[in-house]
This record gives sequence, C-alpha cells and structure tokens, in this order.
Amino acid sequence: MRLRLFNTLTRSLEPFEPLEHGRAGVYACGPTIYDHAHVGNFRSFVFYDLVHRYLEWKGYDVRFVMNLTDVDDKTIRAAVAEGKTISEYTEPFAQAILEEADALGIRRADRYPRATAYVDEMIALVERLLEKGHAYRTDDGSVFFDITSFPEYGKLSRKNLDEARRGERVSEDEYGKDDVRDFALWKASKPEDREAGAAWPAPWGEGRPGWHLECSAMSLAEVGETLDIHLGGEDLVFPHHEDEIAQSEGATGKPFVRYWLHVRHLRFADEKMSKSRGNTVTVQDLLEQGVDPAALRHQLLSAHYRSELAFGREGLEGSGRAVQRLIDFRDRVEEVHTDPSAAISGIGGKAEEALERFEGALADDLNVPGGLGALFSFVSEGNGILDRKGDRVPPEEAERVLEVLGSMDEVLGLLEVAGQSRTVDAETRHWIEDRIGEREEARRSKDFSRADAIRDELAERGIVLEDSSRGTRWKHVGTRPLVG
Repeated sequence: MRLRLFNTLTRSLEPFEPLEHGRAGVYACGPTIYDHAHVGNFRSFVFYDLVHRYLEWKGYDVRFVMNLTDVDDKTIRAAVAEGKTISEYTEPFAQAILEEADALGIRRADRYPRATAYVDEMIALVERLLEKGHAYRTDDGSVFFDITSFPEYGKLSRKNLDEARRGERVSEDEYGKDDVRDFALWKASKPEDREAGAAWPAPWGEGRPGWHLECSAMSLAEVGETLDIHLGGEDLVFPHHEDEIAQSEGATGKPFVRYWLHVRHLRFADEKMSKSRGNTVTVQDLLEQGVDPAALRHQLLSAHYRSELAFGREGLEGSGRAVQRLIDFRDRVEEVHTDPSAAISGIGGKAEEALERFEGALADDLNVPGGLGALFSFVSEGNGILDRKGDRVPPEEAERVLEVLGSMDEVLGLLEVAGQSRTVDAETRHWIEDRIGEREEARRSKDFSRADAIRDELAERGIVLEDSSRGTRWKHVGTRPLVG
C-alpha cells in the first residue's frame, strides 16, 4: 500500500516519493534544552518516532536526525542566571530528554546535532547568503535575511507580505507569529552572550547564530540539501520553518523539503500545554506517579497527528487498560494448546485481515487511530475465537498471530515498551512465587483473610493474580494509582 502524507506546503495529501528510491532523509525539530521537556513536547517526539518506525517497517533506509537547540535567548538567559556556561546548563536537560525518550520506546535518531557544534557551518551558510544578495550586514555586526530577496517567502505559512518592507527587522528569537520582517541570521554579541560562552568570531563581527539559521545549517549538514521529510509542531510553521525555507533555498537554489508534516498541540485541562502557560507536566512527573510508560505512549499515539490531543488522567487510565488487553491477548496466544490435529480456527486468517487493515490505515497519512482500531478489533475477535475453541488451535495459526502482533508493534512500540517497563528480575520473580505459594497454603487452610492480604500486597506492587482450574497465574501490570 502506497504511503500518502498531508504536505503542509501544498495543503494536500500526496503520495510519498523520496528523492532517492528506497531511502528517506528525515529531519525533526527537537526541543530547546533550557528546561525539562513536557508531555506536549513528547506528543511530537512520539509522532517523530512513529514516522521513523513506520518508514523502517516499510523497508526504507532511513537517515533520521533530530536537533537539540542549546543556544538561543532562553538558554543564554537561564545559564547566566545560574552562573553557568550554556554547555554546563543545557547538558543535564539533554540527557534527561534522551532518558525519558528511552523510557517511552522512542528509537534513537542517527544524530542529535547541537547548535553549538555547527557554528562553522552556520557562518559558511551566512557567507553564501551574503554573496547571493539574500542578506545584509548592520552597523553593530549583525546579519539579517532580506525577505524581499526571496519572492517565494510565505509559501509554507501563506502569510501576506504586503506589510513587509526592507529594513524592518526582528532581532529576537522570541517574537509573535504575525511578524513578517527581516530576521536575524547572526546577532552581534552582548555581555550576557560572552558570559555564557555563547559568542563566536565571524567575518562580520563576534556574535551568535539566529535560531532559524541553526536548523538549516544542521539539517543541510546531516541530511542533505533536500530533505524528504521535515517534522515539527504546528507552532513552528511560521516563522521558524518559513525562515528555514528562505535561507536554505536562498543558499542552495534547490527545494529544501519535499514533505512538511506538522503535529497539532496537546491540550491539558482544555488549554494548550506550554511552559509559558505554566500548565506543563513532564514525563518524569508521570513515571514517578506510577504511570505505565506503555500507557503514556498509547495515549500520545491515540489521536491523529493533525488533530489536537486531549490529555488527562481519564485518558491515561483508559490507555492503561487498552495496553493490558493487548498484553493479555499476546500472553494467551503464547500459552494456547497448539494441537496439529485441531480444526482450523480462523484466528490466523483474522490476523491477516487485521494486518491488512492496519497497513491501510498507516498508509493513509499515518492514521494511528485507524491502526489501533484494526489491532484492538482483532484482539476482541481473537479472544472470541479462543473462547469457542477452548484455547486449542493449530500451531501455525498461533505462530502467525504472534508474527502479526509483533509486526504491528514494530510500528506502535506498545508491547516493546511494556516489556521493558514490566520486566521482573529473577530475585523478584522468586519472591512473587513464594508469596503466591503462601497464599495457596492460606487458602487450603481456609485462612481467607491472610490470602486476601497477600493478594493485596502483590497488587500494590503491580502484580495481578488470576486464579483458574489450572492454578494461579500472575502478571505485572506496571502501574500504580496516580497521585492526587
């Protein structure tokens, strides 16, 4: 099934045709590492991971790069306030983001370029723009991009440039979305820049790069002059991505990006989650409250990337139940009685149909809700078949079901994350089984209050018991009640 993507540039669904057959170059706008990334940021990061996983699942050789912005107004201001250099200040946040990404099963990118390591490339890019007449210097040693020199400026955001006049400039990284003025490529250094170690020599004067320039230089260096896919949040369409196009295409004369994909905001308590609103929740906050990483990943995947995602406690709890249903079904199939003489149950065929529906949904602009629907409809159908067949199926059918579940999870990562977060070491496993043995002895002695107490003790540690005619099974659900 051929992948179609909604390209922000054309406002239409387009068949995905990379620049080079079988290869995909992807650049994702990552976080500014002046603070911990919040769950709203991770909505984008989990979507980036979905793109990465899906393209690899479809057999593409993927070059995947996500930047970490370590020099801008925010990082400099915060570093100076704490008496640190920007590298000292930003390093702990960079490491925290990668650790939290690992906890959510986000595959590592091929590169995580940091702006401070690409200053030479940024200076070279500014020199090219000056040579081609797209930029000009100012008396203080700054350099600005002249948007009137690039006739296609505004083609991504479709901004009206009637009010733009040469010489009207924006020097700060933090400015309103409606500003349509020349933007800073290079900013003359200030005392606080030097104090934070954020000033570099350049032919036009000591200073530091502008935020927009950073992403262009890093993506051109790490992916190439034309990217197949550029990912980012919807708030980056203008001015950030619009400015990236102008300076990149102005320098190379080539199309900068073939497909632009933008993620809608996550809403928390009916507001956009953002640091400026003071309503942020971090991944670490949630993990420390006992939220299952697989449930959090499911919640962040549950809405289409071009739709807003309403995030909250109720949704997380529902996601936790969904993940547990998936784990229970996978475990049930692993434990069925595989009988070569058993009649064909039909579960293998249902698995094939589910995989086809799943692939069709993902090919339609990465429609994860549709893919999840295909998966969980199959879980329900499969459980019904196993109920009717008394958990007896031919071995090839059980094997195919597990293959299909594994294939879908290559894209979704839910079972993978659940497996990582719910792994029980040998010592803990031995303790659990001892407690179950004590509970069985208490039940045989009709000491039901003792048996219930042991069950409750295990439940507090995320261990759920299931009694059946074949004995007591246990499973680690990996969650604790949320705080509050």
